[in-house]
This record gives sequence, structure tokens and C-alpha cells, in this order.
Amino acid sequence: MFRRWIRNLPSVPKGILRHYVLKLLKEKPMSGSEIMEGIEKETGGRWKPSPGSVYPLLAWLQDNGYTEEVPTEETGIKRYILTEQGEKFFQEQTKFKERLLKKLEFLAPPFLSGFLFSSHTQKLRVIREPERRFIRALFNFRRTLEENLTDQAIEEAGDFLNTTAEKIEELCKRLKEGN
Repeated sequence: MFRRWIRNLPSVPKGILRHYVLKLLKEKPMSGSEIMEGIEKETGGRWKPSPGSVYPLLAWLQDNGYTEEVPTEETGIKRYILTEQGEKFFQEQTKFKERLLKKLEFLAPPFLSGFLFSSHTQKLRVIREPERRFIRALFNFRRTLEENLTDQAIEEAGDFLNTTAEKIEELCKRLKEGN
């Protein structure tokens, strides 16, 4: 039953594609294929939307006055830009995303927690709260970093995350060697 339920879920939540398209078009005029490649790059290769999802969305955005076509160049490639109305829509979408993430933050620890499905749940109960704190802190860290995106903040964040990951990896190695 669980597999059937998972199979019927969309692989990418509704609205995510729209957010990425608006974000990319805010940066510069782009064609549909450039948008697909841009999303693939933004997601580190984990997701490349299909033409069957991008082009209908571009048509919807244009029909609703959020984008318009840029006159084609000699290459004949059709590119889109955000209109003033599209810029406002993007800002609304961004604020909605931030509010939604804040409200859904409490869901992250249960969904990301492998300990909840462990055969040792009683023994691991003692670290459940520290794990939740860690995951919440990581989500807040990411959101705060996005709000204060400077070169120095990125460098500090990268150093901190690398150091933390190394400590966790060292602990895993020690635990494995001890077994």
C-alpha cells in the first residue's frame, strides 16, 4: 500500500517549478531549454524538468501577464523575461515559500530521521531531541544564510559545514571500527 501511495505522489511538489522558472527569469532572459538546464544546474543535477512541464508553465505565465517574449535574435531562439507584474508575483511566491518553510519546519526532523524507523528506537530515544535540534538548526542556518548572502558568510558557512561533516564522519568511522 505504501508503494502505491508513493507512486502516486508527484516527484516535485507543485509550485517548485514555477518558483525556479520565475527565479531564473528574474536573473536574465531565458529560453525554455535554458530554463531546464538552469534548474538542473541549480539542483546539482538532481532534477531536470521535462519540456512537457516547462513549456505549458511558460505559456501560463505569459497568458497571465507575468512574462513576455523578448524579440528573437538572429538565432531565432524564443526567450522570456519577467514583466513588472511577474516581478511582483515572484516576490509574493518567495514570501509564501518562506512562510511555508517556517510553518513546515517542524516536519523536517521526523521525515529526515532514520532513527524513527530503527529497530533500536528505545535505545536511540536519548538522541532524538538532539537530532531534532540539529536538523532544525540546519534548516534555520540555510534560511539565514540565504537572507544574508555575502562572500564572507558563504566562506564561513562552508568552513563550518565541512568541519561539522568531518566530525560526524570521524565519529561514524570510530563507531564502525568499534563494532
